[in-house]
Amino acid sequence: MPTTISGSTGVTFPAGGVGNTAGAAVGTTDTQTLTNKTLGSGLVAGASLITSGTAVASTSGTSIDFTSIPSWVKRITVMFQGVSTSGTSLTQIQLGTGSTTYTTSGYAGGAYNGGATAFSAGFIFSQAGAAADLRSGSAILTNITGNAWTISGATGLSGGGGSLFGGSITLAAALTAVRITAVNGTDTFDAGSINLLFE
Repeated sequence: MPTTISGSTGVTFPAGGVGNTAGAAVGTTDTQTLTNKTLGSGLVAGASLITSGTAVASTSGTSIDFTSIPSWVKRITVMFQGVSTSGTSLTQIQLGTGSTTYTTSGYAGGAYNGGATAFSAGFIFSQAGAAADLRSGSAILTNITGNAWTISGATGLSGGGGSLFGGSITLAAALTAVRITAVNGTDTFDAGSINLLFE
């Protein structure tokens, strides 16, 4: 795959490769062919690229858990496609630490879904619709610094309506897991798919 590198001061490459002599400085109009080269420590597979998790069918159980979140993650996109539960409870995202303790307090912010709903035990991402409603959309979790995270996103319901939401939380330890569950803790999942993207 051809890669173009441009700059005003040139770039120095290590030895080896076709047309890539040791210590060669590439100017703004020069061309070098790189063969199996690492372009600096800032570009690391998994840390600089978007990495997809494995989609999970949200068709049973009271929660959908994603564990073993990589330690290098700074942003997580939670994606919902046609997610449904057995009841009409609000649905939320909870963050986990260690192996694994889910945080159930300290979530600041709220959701707007035709009326304001404040966060409490988790980040609420969908309004309470009919049990048959399918939820689709995404939520973006972003690491500010240390163990502090923000969330923003939007979801819609197949029956009409939807939610906009945003908030933050500072965890007691490093993030290791993400849980999707109903606020009442008893509604079960019965349709759809959920996946994560890591950056």
